[in-house]
Amino acid sequence: MTPEQLASALTSALQSSHAAGDFTLPEGNEIPAVTVERPKSRDHGDWATNIAMQLGKKAGMSPRAFAELLVTRFETIEGVSSVEIAGPGFINLRLDAASTGQLALAIVEAGEAYGRNEALAGQVINVEFVSANPTGPLHIGHTRWAALGDALGRVLSAAGAEVTREYYINDAGSQMNVFASSILARLKGQDVPEGGYPGAYVQELADQIKASHPAVLELTDEAALPVLRAEGYELQMKDIKDTLADFNVTFDTYFSESVLHDTGAIDQAVARLREQGHVYDADGAVWLKTTDFTDDKDRVLIRANGEPTYFAADAAYYLSKKDRGYDQKIYLLGADHHGYIGRLKAISSAAGDDASRNIEILIGQLISVNGARLSKRAGNIIELKDLVEWLGTDALRYSLARFPADSPMTIDPEILRSRTNDNPVFYVQYAHARSCSATAKAEAAGVTRSNFDPAQLDSAGDEALLATLSQFPAVVAEAAQFREPHRVARYLETLAGTYHSWYADNRIAPRADESIEASHHARRYLNDATTQVLANGLALLGVSAPEKM
Repeated sequence: MTPEQLASALTSALQSSHAAGDFTLPEGNEIPAVTVERPKSRDHGDWATNIAMQLGKKAGMSPRAFAELLVTRFETIEGVSSVEIAGPGFINLRLDAASTGQLALAIVEAGEAYGRNEALAGQVINVEFVSANPTGPLHIGHTRWAALGDALGRVLSAAGAEVTREYYINDAGSQMNVFASSILARLKGQDVPEGGYPGAYVQELADQIKASHPAVLELTDEAALPVLRAEGYELQMKDIKDTLADFNVTFDTYFSESVLHDTGAIDQAVARLREQGHVYDADGAVWLKTTDFTDDKDRVLIRANGEPTYFAADAAYYLSKKDRGYDQKIYLLGADHHGYIGRLKAISSAAGDDASRNIEILIGQLISVNGARLSKRAGNIIELKDLVEWLGTDALRYSLARFPADSPMTIDPEILRSRTNDNPVFYVQYAHARSCSATAKAEAAGVTRSNFDPAQLDSAGDEALLATLSQFPAVVAEAAQFREPHRVARYLETLAGTYHSWYADNRIAPRADESIEASHHARRYLNDATTQVLANGLALLGVSAPEKM
């Protein structure tokens, strides 16, 4: 019996009790769906529900009295071996071995779908992350959000949300002109201008453009700059996309800031916000009165010279997301962007949205890598592609996913490159590889997935492993709800540890002098269920699940 099946059975029993007149509720109160969770101590049972705490007072009785009312009905549910009341009204339930063991079959049959749920069904979410300027390679500052942003998108989707992963390309503004000027200088064999981009990658771009567009050398500087800007942009964006692909990160949408300028979207955004009553003119400029929404000062949208600010583009971009149907907008920003929180929430409120619901801003703290060298190509940064080549995608992504985004962290390459249990990703991946090896050995011995008798899964190790496996859907739902993919990583480490202990004490294949018993078939199912959950969890983090190590 899965947790969902148990909760459904308890809900039906509760509804039957209400229909029989055992209790009544005030008008307008409906019977809620019963939820179950694992007790903090297994001594208290397999599952617990607080439904009596929720409904007791509404039904005109104490929660404990209400719980006593439900005990006899819950005890009749098939697979429930005992029901006990704890404290002021918590209801603890124990399942028989057959009902508990049935979860192994359910997981195997569900396959990749196990763990996916409808906790966020109906929610349409835009997750924007990385969004690096297309003027240079991705570096260590982008690494954390590349891993966490992608994992968050996967977790949200697994919880039933409709998710779009979006990259905002900052391809408008002075930095693109400086970028083009830097390429031009390298084409002419000169030093880049003051404030330009000095990395060796600029010379590489210049060489590529020279090879594919030799005629650019014959143009005047004024004529060459737009060409170099466009060609440099395309080449650098390709480098960014290729680097992200090597890091197992994909985006559904690449949104260009220049589109906001070229289509008049910024002017339209200012007009819409003015209609809302939050725009005013002062000192020749156009302002958004963000102090109406707890920002520390009002912000300029259009400068006195008629040029829009970055803030104006931010407002137009927010409205674009709103117009494209994204009810919820999640921004993943770097550690130096704390000042953006107030102004972005002010834009949301000024646009008529609920800033407490329609927009979320997550700030990621800095990471450091012991012993990492500055990039030879970029000169003054540590490139993401160098980190991937050095540490590997799996090790880097998993280590970044293990901690909350708002906690600073230092990565120890020696641990991540080691093949020991001190390396968390190795520990989890090895559990998956070990379970695959166990399956192969069971197959060779003639233990197939047939004749499944869940009652055979009655050892303490079986119960512990089943209990851990049962928690996976709830972990996924909570990771999505709280925007914390690290919950999945920490769960996988618990599951790996539980599996390793189980493997040491329980046989899947018989010894050479033994015949195949029903318990072998049952534990083959339990082993394969563990394989599936480990693979499903690693996939949510964008990490591979190797069959051999």
